Amino acid sequence: MVRAGLSTERLTRAGAELADEVGFDRVTVSALARRFDVKVASLYSHLKNSQDLKTRIALFALEELADRVAAALAGRAGKDALAAFADTYRDYAREHPGRYAAAQLRLDAETAAASAGGRHAQMTRAILRGYDLTEPDRTHAVRMLGSVFHGYIGLEMGGGFSHTAVDPQESWSWIVDSLDSLLRNRTAP
Repeated sequence: MVRAGLSTERLTRAGAELADEVGFDRVTVSALARRFDVKVASLYSHLKNSQDLKTRIALFALEELADRVAAALAGRAGKDALAAFADTYRDYAREHPGRYAAAQLRLDAETAAASAGGRHAQMTRAILRGYDLTEPDRTHAVRMLGSVFHGYIGLEMGGGFSHTAVDPQESWSWIVDSLDSLLRNRTAP
C-alpha cells in the first residue's frame, strides 16, 4: 500500500532539501525515510534505490537551475548576459549547495540526453553569440566558461578563498570582466 501523501516528486523535492542540509553525498533512501518517519521499504514503491534518488535529485536540480538561468538571461547580451549567467550559477550554489552538487552528477548518456543539461549547453552557446566566435573556438569557450565558473564556485564553497583579505566578490567580478575581454578580443591563432 502506498503511504498517503508520498509521491516520487515529493520524495525528490525532499531529497533535494536534504542534500542542501547534509550534503548530496549523504543523501540515501534511508535518510529520506527517517525524514518522513516511515520505513525504508515504504519508499521503494516510488524509488528504486539511493542511486535512483540521487539521479532524480540531479535532474530536478538541472531543471531548476536551467529555469533560473533562462530567466536571468532574458533580454541580455554580451557581458551583461555573461555576468547574469555566472551570477545565477554562483547564487544557486550558495543557496542550494546540495542541489548544485547534484547537478554535477555524471548521468548515463540516455538520461543526460533527456535532462535539462542540454538547455545549459544551449544557453552557454547563446551567450557566446554575443561574441565573434566560430568553431572550434565556440566549443572551447563553452568548456572554458564551465571550467572557470564551476571551478571557482567549488573552491569558494570549499573555503579556498577564506584566508586572504581580498573579497571573493572582487575576484569574481575581475574574472567575469577578464572573460568578457578575452571573448571580445579573441582572434584566430
